Amino acid sequence: MRFGLLAYGAIGDEHSAAILATPDLKLTAVCDTNPERLDAALALAPAAAPFTDAQAMLDSGLIDVVVISTPPNTHAQWARAALDRRLHVVVEKPMALTRDECDDLISRAQEADRTLLVYQNRRFDADFVTLRRLVREGAIGEVFSFDAFVGGYGRPCDFWHSDVAVSGGAIFDWGSHFIDQILSIMPAPIAHVTGVNHKRHWLHVTNADHAVVTITFTDGTIATFTNSDLAAARKPKYHVLGTTGAIVGEWDSRAEPAVADLPALLFLHDTSGTRSPVPLDDIEPFTFHRELAAHLQDGTATEVRTLQSRNVVAVMQAAEESAAAGGLPVVPDLA
Repeated sequence: MRFGLLAYGAIGDEHSAAILATPDLKLTAVCDTNPERLDAALALAPAAAPFTDAQAMLDSGLIDVVVISTPPNTHAQWARAALDRRLHVVVEKPMALTRDECDDLISRAQEADRTLLVYQNRRFDADFVTLRRLVREGAIGEVFSFDAFVGGYGRPCDFWHSDVAVSGGAIFDWGSHFIDQILSIMPAPIAHVTGVNHKRHWLHVTNADHAVVTITFTDGTIATFTNSDLAAARKPKYHVLGTTGAIVGEWDSRAEPAVADLPALLFLHDTSGTRSPVPLDDIEPFTFHRELAAHLQDGTATEVRTLQSRNVVAVMQAAEESAAAGGLPVVPDLA
């Protein structure tokens, strides 16, 4: 399968390295309007055809699959364009900024008989993979509370990540990762969602300074996700309570201030109060791309499913609707 990369930003090298390392995948084209980014792409894949016009790359006949890494508010636009040309699509998270856009893309993919997947790369992080294994093995009994946190105290960047119109807001930016993790680990159906957005200090950007999403499930279990630029004291990345223990994921301070760049340090707490460090599972690199290659070749199921990513958007949209309504519960429109 011949791949084209549409936009070569911070994630570009990761996709390029994964494609080049995966049998049956070949990087044949790269598109970006920034010459320096094109140069960086060609340094890894000198045989790839460079483009500065996205339509030209999609129409070139050089690719079978396009990886869309443009800003989130354009994901739906470029995924539609690719699917209408009968190209397979891998899109960065979130799939789109509304559930209706997601449903339109899924419908187009089905009509074109093409694959549409979201690159939920954090599903394969060593700390989360280890945590999920412990939960599935019953290491802490029945999980009833799952808290996830990202952030700290600091001035948000001036790039698109901090612009609501482009990123979808603070809930969408990191929520695309953490809510995907929550929904892949909590088994019960969702009863309702609430959201809160605080805008209190960082007025140079439009994203919320502090955002909280609470997901209540039909069995009474609960999960929260917090994204904060106002947290002078960080909460743990993960704080998971079960009926016979707990798992805590502490931020690795060696990566200060960018602690999100390293996996969390996991600790297992038992009912006696004993706290034991948990070695992280070994993760084979480029799992998503290897699974994608197998799926494109013979239809093998992938860990990440399209409807899962669609439902992540539906939950985030419900949280935003709740926040706009003063935190009232909203039932998400799930597939």
